[in-house]
Amino acid sequence: MTLDYRPGGRRRLDHVLDPAFCDDLAELDEALLRARRDDAQQEEADLSYVRRLLQGRLDLLEAERAHRTGERPSPGRGSARSDAELAEALSRILADDTRSTRGIGRFLSVEPSRIGEHRREAELAVADVRTSAPSELSDPALADAIDHLRGIEQRLSTTRRRVQQVESRLTEELGRRLRLG
Repeated sequence: MTLDYRPGGRRRLDHVLDPAFCDDLAELDEALLRARRDDAQQEEADLSYVRRLLQGRLDLLEAERAHRTGERPSPGRGSARSDAELAEALSRILADDTRSTRGIGRFLSVEPSRIGEHRREAELAVADVRTSAPSELSDPALADAIDHLRGIEQRLSTTRRRVQQVESRLTEELGRRLRLG
């Protein structure tokens, strides 16, 4: 799976999650320490972006399930929708206060950049045309699609938390140096 850490891997994720990435932080040159922190921040931003893609599709599927159970009205019925129709339905769903997922509100100082390293899995997860027309899925197929996306989102969230921990360690070391002058 592309979201997992691969020891010795060449991706930025593999470098950031390598235990040696945070070894001997007190001994690192400040420029290298800042570069590592920037890499961790960028990786977190990219993972966050991919996670939002998955959450959007998951929200569409869960809105369909909620409609079927009578919890809320349908986000739109019919066959597979265009991107514009999906975006419109998603904006209605995301404006709904009953969304299943909420962020912790971390301030991001960087924009997603190299999401291609993770996007492939996200695209595979959401590319199935059937998830573009959740109203056409049987109840078991809808439940399976939701479970599948939740599993990917949980793995992605776990990886993202690990990257955030690395970023925090690097930021703490920079703060320590600033306090010491």
